[in-house]
Amino acid sequence: MNIQQSSRPPARRARHRRLRAALRAVLLAPAAVMMSAATASGISGDVVKIGILNDQSGTYADLAGPGSVEAARMAIEEMGGTAAGKKIELIAGNHQNKADVGAGIARTWFDREGVDAIADFSNSAVGFAVQALAGERGKVTLIAAASPDFTGKACTATSAQWVYTSYTNGHGLAQVLTAQGYKSWFLLTVDYAFGHAFAADIRRAVEAGGGKVAGEVRHPLNTADMSSFLLQAQASGASIIALANAGSDMTTAIKQAAEFGITPKQALAAPAVFLTDIHGMGLKAAQGLQFVTAFYWNRTPETRAWSMKFFERHGAMPTMTQAGVYSAVLHYLRAVDAAGTDDGKAVMAKMRELPVRDVFAGEGRLRADGQMVHDMYLVRAKAPQDSKEPWDYYEILETIPGDKIFKPLSASECPLVRQ
Repeated sequence: MNIQQSSRPPARRARHRRLRAALRAVLLAPAAVMMSAATASGISGDVVKIGILNDQSGTYADLAGPGSVEAARMAIEEMGGTAAGKKIELIAGNHQNKADVGAGIARTWFDREGVDAIADFSNSAVGFAVQALAGERGKVTLIAAASPDFTGKACTATSAQWVYTSYTNGHGLAQVLTAQGYKSWFLLTVDYAFGHAFAADIRRAVEAGGGKVAGEVRHPLNTADMSSFLLQAQASGASIIALANAGSDMTTAIKQAAEFGITPKQALAAPAVFLTDIHGMGLKAAQGLQFVTAFYWNRTPETRAWSMKFFERHGAMPTMTQAGVYSAVLHYLRAVDAAGTDDGKAVMAKMRELPVRDVFAGEGRLRADGQMVHDMYLVRAKAPQDSKEPWDYYEILETIPGDKIFKPLSASECPLVRQ
């Protein structure tokens, strides 16, 4: 063939090349049309598929768990069940607070089941594992877990952090209490990424305010007996004991601190407090406890109306995580609808472009580092006699603007910001 081509006159060779080019264009035209149609629709698998991955049965099940799934379902229904003209599907998984389990579920969802985005996590170790997997595949993660590294050194182009961080709830609260005169602290920390992040932010705020951390002890997740840890905190003589934990670990520590007679002499600070924690402890044990929250069901007529609908479906008022999952899923779906695609990077760009407007965020915005910035609230648990109805647990002391409570973008370690 090569010999025959080389023997042809130049003009004939040129005509032959043009003929082959024209034939190739005709043969490729149907593929080009199909590719163009796929790009126009932009929805892989002809469905927008979202996964809720969290603790469905353990220490964080009440603050997230099935309630987060219900909140996501409410967001989908608010969209009319479709985005970009395609059906929305929702699935849920239980990561059991194990990073390897969570990563395995996410890998299956991404690679075999066509999931476009995963939300919640409520566990930083699991969140980091899935955030990395999603980043490699161009999939979206909507993270409701506390570590600031999600929008710091671990940030990706397709991940966002909703609700709160250890900086907002740890650093912010410690800063206020240190200024009030609590200068000596002891840290009781749950021993994984969540607790480590809170402890680090509390320590920085205390030291910046002229205080000192007298000591720290770490306990395993889901510890039923806090006595040995609390006795070490008591022996330190610190004026305040910070509980860098959450869920049943936090409530167990508060109840046992009262049993041991610690709280009359040493104050407790609990930066990661959820509505279900107060409900479980009761106002008699929780009264006077101050903390920072991202959401309270009875704050406005709008939050109350939405929360009553949630209560009818779930049997409990929403925590800040559950309301935050609703917000994150709703904003993601609005972005898919506006972008006309479920491509991760395109959707995330649209999420940053659109304002975050809903009962959770009020008026929020998604920054370049993936942090969703919104107002937060300094609250105090009511005394039992001040509660007017079931779940009426918080007194709002102060609204803290988002640009005051979140770590400044200028301080972010996110590589996307440096670019």
